[in-house]
This record gives sequence, C-alpha cells and structure tokens, in this order.
Amino acid sequence: MSKNSPLLSIVVPCYQERHRLDACVQGLQQAVHSAGLSAEMIIVDDGSTDGTAEYARQLVTPFKNAVVLETPHRGKGAALQTGVSASKGDFVFIADADWSMPPEQIQRFLPPNAESFGLAIANREHPESRRINEPFYRHALGRCFNAFVQRLLLEGIEDSQCGYKCLDGALAREIFPKIQCAGWAFDVELILLARQAGAPIIEVPIDWNFDPDSRIQPIRDALQMARDVIAIRRRHNH
Repeated sequence: MSKNSPLLSIVVPCYQERHRLDACVQGLQQAVHSAGLSAEMIIVDDGSTDGTAEYARQLVTPFKNAVVLETPHRGKGAALQTGVSASKGDFVFIADADWSMPPEQIQRFLPPNAESFGLAIANREHPESRRINEPFYRHALGRCFNAFVQRLLLEGIEDSQCGYKCLDGALAREIFPKIQCAGWAFDVELILLARQAGAPIIEVPIDWNFDPDSRIQPIRDALQMARDVIAIRRRHNH
C-alpha cells in the first residue's frame, strides 16, 4: 500500500437498510473517531430494492474517504468480498449496519489493545462480554449452531457468527477471494481459511445489543447455514 493509504478500512454490508442508514453512518463516524487512525469507510449494498445505495451516497458525500459499492443480491459474504477487495487499509474491520456493538469498542480490536493477530473475532460468549435484550430462544439457537460448527470445523471458536471482526489487511485481501460461501455462514469459511493460513486468531469481548429488526430469519436461515457448513467441510476436505 502507498504511504497515502488509510491505516484502517471499515466495511459494512447492507441489504434493505435504508431505514437505518442515518444511524449506520453515525456509527461509522464514531468508530473512525474512536479508532484514532486514518480510515476509509466502505458501504456495500447487496442488491437492495429500497434505495439503500442512493441514500447511502447522499449521507457519505461530506466524507473524503467514503465509498458506496453495489453488487447483485447474493448474500452478506459476497457483499463483504466486494468491500474487502476494494479496501486499502493495513487493518480491515467488518461491521454490521445496525452497529449492535458500541462503535467505540472498535478500539479493542486494534493496537495497542490487540497486537500480533491475523484475525480478531468478537466473542459475545466471553466472560467480559455483555448480551443485552437478547431473547432466550435466539441465544439458545445460536449456541446450538456454534456447537455444530465447533464439532465439524472450528473447535475452540466460541462465537464464529458475530458480525464484528478485524483482519490484517494483507490477510483479508488474500483469503476473502477464496471464500465460496456467499451467505450467512461465510464467517465459518473465513475463520477456517485464516486457520489454514496459519494466522494468529484472537477473540475480543464486546457489548452486544440484540436488534429485533435483524435480516436473519432464525429457523430458515439456520437450516441453510447448516447446509453451508457441511458444504464448507466437504470443500476443504476437513
């Protein structure tokens, strides 16, 4: 990267998120300010039909290092592939549009608070983490899926599915093009590829607020994610 490249790239995938873009962009601003690093903001619209991309461009117009990219609707993983491939930062932070993690906690994923990692994963199960307003059934469903993932692929990873992760920029741009899972289970393939690359992986405690306006449909998507995890296992001969 050139000396003029940002140190941090924050990538946010969006699908049908126009109604919360104001809060999303405010969260991005707060995260950039809290990180204390030169940063770029990359919003990727995953084929929304509600005007997400157009409104996002209006909101980021005042910012020098902000861009809105558009992709056909294929899923969160595919949208993040587009955003990461366009990134230039020494660190790449991926976040959710609802900023269910307080944006200032991005500091926990960056030096000097986090050092010598290839992939830093938000862990909502960490003893120092807090889960706020989450219904019991959603937590239980998530723990069942995590047990399934650990048994098949990612032993020892307590929270593969939290949307907040930070990667070494070079590693991110190396492994994201190799991810074939376009949907919600892309996180599993991402972590598996990072492990296979020998990247140091750390888990970071966060405060996490449950958002009832989630894009995830618990039962339907859990079944598809399970199928995707099995496909990832077969694909990587694990």
